[in-house]
Amino acid sequence: MSDRFVYHCTLRWSDLDAYGHVNNSRFLTLYEEARVALMFAGGRAWGVGSFADGVVIRRHEVDYLRPVDYALGRATAEAAPTVRIELWVEEIRASRFTVAYELYDGEVLASRARSVLVPFDLTRQVPRRITTEERDFLLTYAPQGGVA
Repeated sequence: MSDRFVYHCTLRWSDLDAYGHVNNSRFLTLYEEARVALMFAGGRAWGVGSFADGVVIRRHEVDYLRPVDYALGRATAEAAPTVRIELWVEEIRASRFTVAYELYDGEVLASRARSVLVPFDLTRQVPRRITTEERDFLLTYAPQGGVA
């Protein structure tokens, strides 16, 4: 597998449910933060800013493997606890791509997910094709030979 994009996401009190665990719906927010960092900050660093112009979610798929708590033992006076999210591009098609994720609580895999994304022209309100530059950027996070 090629390099994964690794993002350390700070947990917030508002992420917790009544049981003191990160709420299942908040996993999507954590995955979103990592995906935005990859596509917007990472893309811009690569010279690809077009993802910020419009990308919509077509589908999410999440597997919850274990609860994640706020883990005060990992917090410090300066920093709240974090989770590590690793992302890679699983598939690239002409007008959509799939991002896969793994979320780690410490060294323990807590969740796996996939998102199908579609580049979108916000002005015309229609999907658009992936550009050559976008494809080249996405390929840096794709398994060797495994992308369609």
